[in-house]
Amino acid sequence: MTLLRSLLLFAVAAVAEIGGAWLVWQGVREHRGVLWIGAGVLALGAYGFVATLQPDANFGRILAAYGGVFVAGSLAWGVVVDKFQPDRWDVVGAAICLLGVAVIMYAPRT
Repeated sequence: MTLLRSLLLFAVAAVAEIGGAWLVWQGVREHRGVLWIGAGVLALGAYGFVATLQPDANFGRILAAYGGVFVAGSLAWGVVVDKFQPDRWDVVGAAICLLGVAVIMYAPRT
């Protein structure tokens, strides 16, 4: 159950952070306005809160592992939302990052 909770929290954090950054991007770069920017800022704040809910108590470990989730999640967001087509190196790089997440977060420790 702890593993499932951790994975779910990483997914929620990714949606909040990547979505928040995308909303700010849309507000500024695509001139959609201050409401988009404000929504993005709120989503980014939610990301910071969600990260604190991880079962592991080590800030550095959580944020380091989340970096890999962010890389893979950003590419996935681009595919779904912006119709981005990753090449094989994007996919390989994301897979390496997710392997790093697994090692950092879920390797057996004594």
